Amino acid sequence: MLNLWATTSGTWINVATVLLGTTLGLMLRSRLPKSMQQIITQAVGLMTLVIGVNMAGSLSAIDAGPIDGIILALLVLAAGGLLGEWWQIEKRLSVLGDWLKARVRGGGRFTEGFVAASLLFCIGPMAIVGSLNNGLAGDNTLLTLKATMDGLAAIALTGTYGIGVGFSALSVLVVQGGLSLLASVSGTIIPDPTTSPHVLLITGTGGLMILGIGLNLLEIGQVRVASFLPALLLSPLAIALAQRL
Repeated sequence: MLNLWATTSGTWINVATVLLGTTLGLMLRSRLPKSMQQIITQAVGLMTLVIGVNMAGSLSAIDAGPIDGIILALLVLAAGGLLGEWWQIEKRLSVLGDWLKARVRGGGRFTEGFVAASLLFCIGPMAIVGSLNNGLAGDNTLLTLKATMDGLAAIALTGTYGIGVGFSALSVLVVQGGLSLLASVSGTIIPDPTTSPHVLLITGTGGLMILGIGLNLLEIGQVRVASFLPALLLSPLAIALAQRL
């Protein structure tokens, strides 16, 4: 079995780049006029939409019985959204963000930044597949590439939301580190994560959620993205049920 650093090195690099990007974003924030900050946010919003569309495209590659991947995604997203509203996940995350905001005396849109950045950095094929590769084989290449992208995104997001973006590093540490450690102790439970229908459905469903973040950044709508988080947990169950049909 690989040691702790070998299985989680990509996560630690990712945490460092998010913190560095936030620091740079805070330094540049006071030096840029509001119009420039807004155009940077719109650029990030547009790129977020592109990422979401690409991720959602994995739904068409799912082979899990007679039910189409897009239909499965709709079912888990609807069911997950209902559970999320019932459990009040959006509200609870906001409470957590407000608690952190009070502890560090963060201002502005701290909670929005924490939630948006946490979802953007933790949901996606690079986060899932990269963490599995890091845990199974000690290969942090994919997570290192993701870390570079997240660091750049953190600069732009911090210009809009402030220091709350930096605290999403805690979410990266818990989610990616947890996946890597789980993979390291479970061996080859997922032989090829790039083609696994379980991973593809999680990725595609996550892509739809990322689209929601993009719409929020562009102020086109106000999608309660966090409420859909249970859909990610329901995805493996949906695949298992579909394969039995």
